[in-house]
Amino acid sequence: MLTVSDIHTYYGNIHALKGISLQVRAGEMVALIGANGAGKSTLVHTICGLTRPEKGVVTFQGTAIQGLWPEAIVERGIAVVPEGRHVFSTLSVEVNLQMGGFIHRRNSRQVKQDIYRMFDIFPILRQRRLQLAGTLSGGEQQMLAISRALMSRPRLLILDEPSMGLAPLVIREIFCILQNLKAEGKTILLIEQNARAALQIADRGYVLETGRVAIEGKGAMLLEHKDVQQAYLGKKGYRKESAI
Repeated sequence: MLTVSDIHTYYGNIHALKGISLQVRAGEMVALIGANGAGKSTLVHTICGLTRPEKGVVTFQGTAIQGLWPEAIVERGIAVVPEGRHVFSTLSVEVNLQMGGFIHRRNSRQVKQDIYRMFDIFPILRQRRLQLAGTLSGGEQQMLAISRALMSRPRLLILDEPSMGLAPLVIREIFCILQNLKAEGKTILLIEQNARAALQIADRGYVLETGRVAIEGKGAMLLEHKDVQQAYLGKKGYRKESAI
């Protein structure tokens, strides 16, 4: 569904992405892990059109999209849950969801049905439907951000650090919901610093280091990889090995 081929992205003179290539197949959940500054969010911005690469190709369902504006990429079927959530804080929960379904605004019945489906997935949002988004807890805002992205009926859902700043119980709830979405056939690219949680539910994963893919493999395999254990899982006994 998504292919990133030899992408190079710069911020001025800073070479942020240095030839990254990866794939996300239909129905997969793919995890992208790495330390701060590794290039994870830059890759998200490059895929969704907020940042233009200097070199390389981003292909979505067989069509190159790296030159398109963000709104055109959303219309093609990619939705992003941004780092930090960025809900519309002065609007109600329900209006936030309506904004997420904006590309389907001519079909008001569908938008209404989708809102009720979001309430089924996240029951707390039904209780908060008239509450201003800025007054929600961090976990509730993350649930709203995910629901808002799903309102566009994306073929590919990208989540950038969905566990950031959340309590462990809330993280488990959100990751359980992501597993349910995958079980329904949703294709997901999950960007996470919580490597253990991400790799436990991902089919495959990529490890970014300083703008490059350092290691790739199945999620379970990466959990057992010594470099990953030492750098991201707090395991001792580090021994340098070749990448998978």
